[in-house]
Amino acid sequence: MSVLIETQDLKKYFKTPRGWLHAVDGIDFQIQTGSTLGVVGESGCGKSTLGRAVLRLHEPTSGKIFYEGKDLMSLRKSEMRRMCTEMQMIFQDPYSSLNPRMSVWQLIAEPMLINRMYGGDKDALNRHIEDLMDTVGLAKRLVHAYPHELDGGRRQRIGVARALSLNPKFIVCDEPVSALDVSIQAQILNLLMDLQDERGLTYMFITHDLSVVKHISDEIMVMYMGKCVERAPKGELFSNPAHPYTRALLRAIPEPSLGRRGELQVLKGEVASPINPKPGCRFAHRCPYARQACAEQEAALAEISPAHFVACPFCGETK
Repeated sequence: MSVLIETQDLKKYFKTPRGWLHAVDGIDFQIQTGSTLGVVGESGCGKSTLGRAVLRLHEPTSGKIFYEGKDLMSLRKSEMRRMCTEMQMIFQDPYSSLNPRMSVWQLIAEPMLINRMYGGDKDALNRHIEDLMDTVGLAKRLVHAYPHELDGGRRQRIGVARALSLNPKFIVCDEPVSALDVSIQAQILNLLMDLQDERGLTYMFITHDLSVVKHISDEIMVMYMGKCVERAPKGELFSNPAHPYTRALLRAIPEPSLGRRGELQVLKGEVASPINPKPGCRFAHRCPYARQACAEQEAALAEISPAHFVACPFCGETK
């Protein structure tokens, strides 16, 4: 498979009264066409900012973004606007991301009208909207309904339809099921996977739920304080987690046990401030295996097995 999306040393900093907040700090990854990269980590680790920076909704501070080999950072605003028809986003909260004054028809039609897909051919536009509603599982009787009249699952289906309306190749899914009930989560996840199979879509799937990312992803990237600490194929990451932070995340998942209560391992300590972070490993003050060297020098990602990268020089000694 060919590489659809690639980033090189991607950074996004925000200026604050106390200094520079390092939201995304030197991220490198590739996503193969038709595959899914899962991005996981605690709240505030920079997952959503990374997704927005890849689409240039947040203008990156520095670094490179390549889409099918084309450098997106070199494009002018008008060129990037045309490119955005191939790259879309599904947002986390299906209610706040929809205009409450618009009907379902208007919400789905809006991206196509802005990009003048059908010109003045309203019949063709209506047919496309009906096809999209059918694709995402929205009944046609809801075409004139408003967001407040619908449940969370139907609202998110509108978000999926909007993302599909311009026939994109790449979609950033920013925690698209975190605000939904468990049964509805499964429906939306299955819908996304079916759409990927049918249309050859490529996803960046952002979530904090490891069970969700295990279900949908081909490769997983673990983020901590703006940094990638581990990246590996799904099966390899779950069977052989190497970074102490990744192992702590996996051990914090509740699992049913026979005859006794399962013991959860919870990380201690607070996440340090991402504003002007100190040198060294950003996980060191919470890591039970930290050494003096960890606080002095930041570890680079190193390949410990095929396609398995870890930012911890002592990972082989801490299992």
